[in-house]
Amino acid sequence: MRDFYAFEQHVRTARQKRGLEMDPDWYELPVFYFSNPYAVCGPDDDVAMPPGCAELDYELEVAAVVGVSGADLDPDEAQRSIAGYCVMNDWSARDIQRREMKLSMGPVKGKDFATSLGPVFVTPDELEDTRRDRSYNLAMTATVNGVEYSRASLADIYWSFGEMLAYASRGTRVETGDVIGSGTCGTGCILERSLVHGVDRYPWLQAGDVVELSVERLGTLRNTVTAGEALRPLR
Repeated sequence: MRDFYAFEQHVRTARQKRGLEMDPDWYELPVFYFSNPYAVCGPDDDVAMPPGCAELDYELEVAAVVGVSGADLDPDEAQRSIAGYCVMNDWSARDIQRREMKLSMGPVKGKDFATSLGPVFVTPDELEDTRRDRSYNLAMTATVNGVEYSRASLADIYWSFGEMLAYASRGTRVETGDVIGSGTCGTGCILERSLVHGVDRYPWLQAGDVVELSVERLGTLRNTVTAGEALRPLR
């Protein structure tokens, strides 16, 4: 499982609020991190808050699933190797993530506790009539307890899935069943919304919250947040 960082609006907003300009390398390198395949959950599954987390967030994404294995693919080859797409929620423990990444590593425990996928798997031919430039013109929305938090289009993506998958395969292999996450769309998480409008308007998730991520043609991925285990010290 690889999760990318492919929507410019999301990256730009997060960096601006930290007083940073866009890094020119972002337009040259479709960067990603490896997520945890053992923490995948499906539609309507409960998602427990990770130990020690007080700032739980969702991330509204689309995932592509590799259908044909390969190595050192070019973008066109990579695009043709995609078997289909589904909605993805890259759950994030922002307070844990913030501490880890100050140490120049990660995301680590801030990300690897849950990734939701579903509710259906849609093949590329079913989406071809929505093709726009490097992606598909599909509306993406997120609600928390029925209140809309996020709205964007998959067509806003900067890096195509073919380009991301080609980069993933550079100098190595991608295998059938590998998952390629798009990264968060513009407005697609509480972190981004709270940076602009404040945490009082967009509070962090709590036990009992129902998060619904919807992508046109791909359905609605619904999960309920539950209380997690207490944090146990390492020493």
